[in-house]
Order: sequence, then structure tokens, then C-alpha cells
Amino acid sequence: MTTPIYLDHNATTPCAPEVVEAMAPFFSTQCGNPSSIHLLGRKAQAAVTNGREMIASMLGCEAPELVFTSGATESNNQVFSSCTLSTGTRRKLVILSIEHKSVLAPAERLSNCGFTIQTLGVDRNGTALVDSLDELLDARTLLVSVQAANNEIGTIQPIREIAERAHACGAFVHCDATQVLGKRSLNVYDLDLDFASFSAHKLYGPKGIGTLYIRRGQARQFISPLLLGGGQEEALRAGTLNVPGIVGFATACSVARDKLPSDAERISRLRDRIETHLLSRIPEATVNGALSKRLAGTTNITIPGISADTLIANMPLVCLSGGSACSDGTISPSHVLLALGLSREEARSTIRIGVGRYNNQTEIDFACTCLVTAVEQLRSAS
Repeated sequence: MTTPIYLDHNATTPCAPEVVEAMAPFFSTQCGNPSSIHLLGRKAQAAVTNGREMIASMLGCEAPELVFTSGATESNNQVFSSCTLSTGTRRKLVILSIEHKSVLAPAERLSNCGFTIQTLGVDRNGTALVDSLDELLDARTLLVSVQAANNEIGTIQPIREIAERAHACGAFVHCDATQVLGKRSLNVYDLDLDFASFSAHKLYGPKGIGTLYIRRGQARQFISPLLLGGGQEEALRAGTLNVPGIVGFATACSVARDKLPSDAERISRLRDRIETHLLSRIPEATVNGALSKRLAGTTNITIPGISADTLIANMPLVCLSGGSACSDGTISPSHVLLALGLSREEARSTIRIGVGRYNNQTEIDFACTCLVTAVEQLRSAS
């Protein structure tokens, strides 16, 4: 093969052809600002309204409960930033130890503002130690934040059970669910969430657009805006709406809903094919995370004695990751893998492979051959 094989779908996905086609007019002929009252403005507003309804249908909520943002990172930050305006005695937050850094970083900032941040641990598979939650929760807990599925190992969390325990003590519940959207069935009401964060680029939509689900009632009153200005999104997120992005996001949701069962089954088979091939050719390799309750396309593999960065550099036609894309460029090993009990050396010898909708068996077999060959060459050279 002469073209790169893309196996980094946890970091981002290519836009689906249907998404590109739906967005195209809103970059040119349908250029109106949805806040304008003229014809093109009204058409833009209609596209936004329709898009919000389509996304809400995918999430199992009502359209007015969605606020458009630039993505899950902004959505996460808006929830945590809102804590600073909370009054009363609730000054504690509980977060999962393997959260994305867009949760960990704003939580750390709150710790510098007088809040107590408590960490819920995970087991060797990356599953939250739910029974430990009761020891962390009390009348001072304001917010519990647990991701739906991990971006590095794919482990899916028992969100509903966590939400029930958190609500029993009067805390709000937030979930960074962007890795799950389009990959598994999702209903924010069934999960009993107050807030949930999403990005379009994780399900074959465009980058730079996402949404924050905010449950009606007390949760809505709790949230404050990060951006002030023109009063868009019911004054919860100022700025001209990204109409092409919203249209693309909505189209991606519609396509994903139709393809979800077939995608999940086929992608799971390709992932299993990777693991079977690599573990048979590299017997000392191990798979990290849960093997059953995980995202269909995610596999996280440690190859002892081989630097992930060096391995990736020796496979120019295979695009995969050594961990979270948001951590690239740092010298510290993945906090997710360390939380699972891996050593720092093992964490640095770990790759993440993210299979997607447009991958096929020929690509998978070629990528596996490249990977095994690169490992053999590196070991021979050392």
C-alpha cells in the first residue's frame, strides 16, 4: 500500500461523505447568520433548529436542553467553571482518575479556588470502583464527573449506577460522553445525567462543534456561561453559531444512527482480528482495559521493551497513537495506564489502535504486518 492507513479514530474521525455534502451550501450560498432576520438568516436559523432536534433525538433528550459549543473540551470546562458561582456548603467534587485532561485540568483549577477534589479509582480493567464512591459522597458533594468510555482503553463505565448514588446525596452528575456517541446506543435520560459533553468529530462529523446537554430545572439554573456577548443559546454561550458545523454534526448523528448496529459488529471483528494477529506474533504483548465492556474499535496494547514513539516512527504508513492525542508532545506517560497499574516503562511501550467505519480487512492485515515487522526490526537493532 502507498496511502496511509488511518487507525486513530479515538483521536478524531474523517468527515463522512454525507456530512461534507450537507455542510457545503452553508459555506457559500446559504451563508446567513442565524441571528439575522432576512431570508438567508431565517434559513440558517431553520437549519440550526432542525440540527438541534436531530442531535437531541440521537441523545434521547429535548432540543432546548442542548447548548452548542466548540466541542467536549469547552462543554466540560463550562460545567466545572459553573461550580465557582455555586453558593452554600457544597464544595467537593468527585472525578474519575482516568478522565480526559479537559476534566482533570479544570478540576485542578477549582482545587486552587478552595474546592476539594476527590478521585474515584479504577480497577485493572479501568472500570470505576463504584463501591468506593459511597465513601467519597456526602452532603458537601456538589458534582460527580465520570466519563462514559475512556478515550485510551475504551472501557465503558457504569454511569447509571454512579448517577443514582450521586443523586442520592444531592450532587449533580456530569458525563464526558463524547467517545460513546455514534458507537453505542445512548440516552441521557436513561443514564440519569444532569450534564453531558459531546464533540462531532468523534462520530465522522466536523471538528470545532459540539454540544453540552443540560437537564431542565436545577441543572439549568446551575450552569453559567463561559462566553458573554450577544446572548445566543439562551445567553449560555455567546457568539455567532457555527451553522455548517451544526448541520454537519446533525447529519453525522443521523448517519451514525442508521449505521450503528452494522458498524459496531464489523468494527469489533476488525479489532479482534488485530488482537489475534498481534498476540500470536508477539506473545509477550498484552491488551489493556476491559475485554468485554469496551468500545468496539478500541484496542490498547503494551509491547514490552519497545518504545511506542519509536515504533510509530518506524511505520510511516500506519497512523495510530501512543496514548491520548491530547497528551502528544509530553514526556510523561499516560495517566490512564498508570491508574491501571502499569509501570512508567510499560506505559511508554503501549500503543492505542482505533478502528473506524471506513477501515477494511486488507488494511488491517497490512497494518498488522507493518507493526510486527517494525517490532522485529527494532528488537534486532537493539
